[in-house]
Amino acid sequence: MLQRAQALKERAREAVPEGTFAVGAGLMVAAVTAYVFIVITLRTLGKEGSVGFSAFWALIFVMGPGMFLPIEQEVGRALAHRRARGIGGGPLVKRAAGLGGGLAAIVVVAALVFASPLREHLFHGEGSLVAALALGMVGFFSMHITRGTLAGNGRFRAYGEMLGAEGVVRLAAAVVLVVIGTETAGPFGLCLGIAPFVAVAFSLRKERGLIPPGPPAPYSELSEKLAFLLIGSLLFQFLGYASLLAIGILEKSSDKQAAEAFVVAFFVARIPVLLFQAVQGTLLPKLAGLAGAGRHDDFRTGLIRLMYVVVGIAVVGTVAAFTVGPFAGKILFGAKKFTIGNVDLGLLALGSGVFITALTLAQALIALDGHAEQMAAWLVGVAGFFGGLFLTSQLFLRVELGFLLGSAMAGAVMVAALARRMRNATSETMRTFVTALEHEPLEL
Repeated sequence: MLQRAQALKERAREAVPEGTFAVGAGLMVAAVTAYVFIVITLRTLGKEGSVGFSAFWALIFVMGPGMFLPIEQEVGRALAHRRARGIGGGPLVKRAAGLGGGLAAIVVVAALVFASPLREHLFHGEGSLVAALALGMVGFFSMHITRGTLAGNGRFRAYGEMLGAEGVVRLAAAVVLVVIGTETAGPFGLCLGIAPFVAVAFSLRKERGLIPPGPPAPYSELSEKLAFLLIGSLLFQFLGYASLLAIGILEKSSDKQAAEAFVVAFFVARIPVLLFQAVQGTLLPKLAGLAGAGRHDDFRTGLIRLMYVVVGIAVVGTVAAFTVGPFAGKILFGAKKFTIGNVDLGLLALGSGVFITALTLAQALIALDGHAEQMAAWLVGVAGFFGGLFLTSQLFLRVELGFLLGSAMAGAVMVAALARRMRNATSETMRTFVTALEHEPLEL
């Protein structure tokens, strides 16, 4: 029995790329802890604090992963290419760090320059959230550049540890704040700013030889299409949180309670996104194994099934939101905070479902060298969101329709572009799509 179990274990290891299980486990821990963190935080804060913190959460996840995830992905790709040729990647990492550090510095300076309008119009008087935003930008930069370096060197165990550690540290800090009776948003925002530094230190505690010397690295080695990736990443992160940001800006003084209700409903409606992240750590290893084994027909079939799963998650999430969503929301956030109805929650969940479907299509498009097309699709989606704001004057409905319309328009453009490129797709390029989602997960 033991021998058979060991044999099965070895076959499983051979069937999937190195580090798949470590990254998948880290991703699931990160997703679950992030959700528990937001539930604890919003249950603790009052109306002003909840709305201000939600705007901060949206802004830091738009700017952080939006700017630095493409750099991480390109560093991982370029380093792996150098490693395969026996060339040291130290100069490449330093070049990418200079680029990312410059972007981080620009955002930090901008946050300080616009500290007053950020504090008054987005963060509802919480000045410490501006400091948390600036600190978080440096933290996200350090975390993503480190993750790219680890991925490029094949250190996926440490990569997975970093994913999990950031979520655990953030959640543990929030629990401490609740225990000591903190009721302002600033300290919870600082949890997001500090956690990346701790996660980086933890994941690097045993790592050596990550940046060996090598030949100089021009910017073109990262990617001639990095600009498309950066802009597309910022656009899709913005679209994903646009409704949350819009509520904070559009709400009137008399709508504070309504805005708080929308905030908690937004995070209940994002449960399909949580399930989408779990898919990365469970279904994609099988697809990668099929591609690596040369079973191309099975791989394409599996890829189609993946899209069925993503769409299925969207449908289930939407139906659940329309039916039992308010009941679940009251359990998670309390009856006093969760006052939004089935229709609003269902529309938010439907928007999230369409969004993750478009996101999956975008990754496939990038794998097929459609960087410019995915950027254009997200640009159309953002334009669609703003167009949706003018469809009605009702506060909730206008942002819900904007999110749904923007996600649908982005997805439609990607379907058309992907259909063109799939005709000439090879198994290798499709495998790149799986690897991108599997070893460099999206942060949502």
